[in-house]
Formats: sequence, structure tokens, C-alpha cells
Amino acid sequence: MRWLAAAVYVTVCSVGLAQMPAANSKIAPTLAQTPPMGWNSWNHFAGKVTQQDVMDAADALVKTGMRDAGYVYVNIDDTWEGERDAQGVLHTNSKFPDMKALGDYIHSRGLKFGIYSSPGPTTCAKFAASYQHEQQDADLYASWGVDYLKYDLCSYRGLMNDAAKAHPEDAELSNRMMREAYVKMRDALDHTGRPIVYSLCQYGFDNVWEWGPSVGGNLWRTTGDINDTWDRMSLIGFSQAGLSKYAAPGHWNDPDMLEIGNGKMSTDEYRTHMSLWVLLAAPLIAGNDLSKMSDDAKSILMNKGAIAIDQDSLGKQGDRVYEEGPHDVWSKPLSGGALAVGLFNRGESVSPVTVTLKQLGVKKAHAIVNVWTGEAVDAKDGTLSAVVPRHGVVLLRITP
Repeated sequence: MRWLAAAVYVTVCSVGLAQMPAANSKIAPTLAQTPPMGWNSWNHFAGKVTQQDVMDAADALVKTGMRDAGYVYVNIDDTWEGERDAQGVLHTNSKFPDMKALGDYIHSRGLKFGIYSSPGPTTCAKFAASYQHEQQDADLYASWGVDYLKYDLCSYRGLMNDAAKAHPEDAELSNRMMREAYVKMRDALDHTGRPIVYSLCQYGFDNVWEWGPSVGGNLWRTTGDINDTWDRMSLIGFSQAGLSKYAAPGHWNDPDMLEIGNGKMSTDEYRTHMSLWVLLAAPLIAGNDLSKMSDDAKSILMNKGAIAIDQDSLGKQGDRVYEEGPHDVWSKPLSGGALAVGLFNRGESVSPVTVTLKQLGVKKAHAIVNVWTGEAVDAKDGTLSAVVPRHGVVLLRITP
């Protein structure tokens, strides 16, 4: 996330531990049975977010119908933190005068409350983080009614790097430290007794998808930060091929938040963004100004068919069927034997994209529906073909 702190810290580490740490969480596996959906403050407000902004976002989720569509988490990102008192208790800064009242307000709107911290001494924006205050902070979050924690590696990388330099003979030391830090906060969250969804934000280092569940993660970032451009969004989205086996109910691959509605991509590009994310069974965390959404942004974020693909109870992530030139075809298994299919055109001009039912593993299709238009589609001679706009997609749901 944003700026990875380069500060140098002193740490004492044991180098004799060969066993990678793991959490013994009974709470984590019961949470996030489908990919979390909600809103996060960073993409639009960044460091300027205030308590009123968050309250307004909660109101907008209700007013627009997004809450009823499934967007229930209201997540405050970095820059809410103040200073610690003599007892080590972290206080909020002047932008957030009463976090308990804010949590109560969010809950009163039928929504859930998310917050942000780091295992390092400081957050990415150099505010106070949770290093050596893990249980204290977890207890504080629980007292505020927090339901979701995004835990961003940030300055903890300084500790990891220092330890690795001090002990070059221990090739796994830094990665072991990282896992240990995430276990420590999962254990602290569990100790509160409050069910808190745990989002690991460490950019995919050390193939986090292979060990995320073992440290109690409910979702984990697989990439660096997204931004509101076609190049970055498409690079992140299409790079997720091959990770499908690591996703399941209770733990999800996270290619970062949604940029839909922030205004720097076209409607076709935003449909591609949403289509990719739902095929990936990715968390759907909106990051736009909810008070100023265009009709196009609303129609994309709240498309029932697209959301149903993402939230499907089978809990399977999709994967690439084939790639040829600028054309990509992806599919996602759905409950009841159905299949979601995305025909993507990454090229710079309108182009037909084709796939056969045989390539998709479908013997016979009873019904095929275009998710974005609601129109029925015919697989002539067992072939699906669509003219797809530049940077666009045709998203289909096939009932066998």
C-alpha cells in the first residue's frame, strides 16, 4: 500500500526456529464464507478522510441500494490514528473524534465496521501502528465494534530487512517474521472473542496464497496497489491466472480494491474490471465517492448477475481457459453445475472473441445469458462468439 516505509529499526530475533508459525484460530474459518463486499476510504479520500466522510459513505451505501446488494463493510483506511497515552492505549486524531460512536452509527445502518493498521511501528502514512501493542489494539478495536481489520505490512518490512542483514545464514528469517507478525494479530483478535474478518495486506510476498489460511487470514493481497488506469487494473486482474486452487470459503485471493466510478477508465473498462473481479471470486471493496456515482457506475457495481457470480455459494475462483493475442477467455464454476464465462478483448479495436462449449467443458447448454445486457445468447454449432469492444468484455452465465 502507498509508501513502504524505509525507516530502520532494531530488533532481536531468534534464528533457530525452522518451523514456520501458524495460527490456531477457531474464529477465522467461520468468517467470510463468501468474498467480503463493502467500501474503503483510500481510493477516493486517501489521507484526507474524516469521520463525517465515513458516516456519509455509510448513508450512501443505504440510499443507493448498495447495502442491500451486499456491500456491507465500511472500512476506514490509513490516517485515522493519533498518539498513544502513557499506558500505551492508542487514541484517534482530530479527524475522528469518537470512534465508538462511529462504529455504533455504522451498525445502526445495518452495516459492518472496518479499520486499518500495520504490524510495524508505523503505518504506510507514518501514523502509529500496532508493533508491540497487538493485544492492546485488538481489544480497542473490539470495544469500538470493529468487524474487519486490514493489516498492512508497511514499516514491518524494515524490521524484516534488518533481521535478514544481521543473520544472512537464515534464508527464511524475514518470511518467518512476517508470518509470525500476522499470527500474533490473529491470535489477539481471537482473544477478544469478537468475530473480526482479517485482511492481510502484504502485496503477495512469499506466495502468501500458499500460507494465508495457516496464519488465520480471511483474505490476502496477491499484488501491489491498483490505480484507476486500464494498464494497472488489467495487469493486476489478468495476472491472477493459476491462483484459483488457493481460494475457498473463509479465505480469498485479493487483487485489491475496485476503482469503478473514480472516473479515469471508460464504461467498457470498468465492466471489464468488475467482470474480472467476480470471475476471480475477489472481495468487492468499492473505493469511489458514493455520493456522486454516475448511473453507469451504479449499474456496474450493483449488477445482480455479476454479484451473484462473485458470491456464489460453491466458493470457487475462476481461471483462464485460453489466451490468444489480445483475447482472453476465463471461466468460473458455479453452484448447480452452472458456469460463468468472460470473453475479454484487451486489444485497441473492436474484435470478435470465440470459444467452444467443449473448451469450457460444457456438453450442452440449456440457457446462456449475457450478464450485462440480460439477453439470451445462442451457442451456434457449440460455439460462443461475440463482438467485444476495445478493452471490453462479454460476461456470460451458462446453465448446462
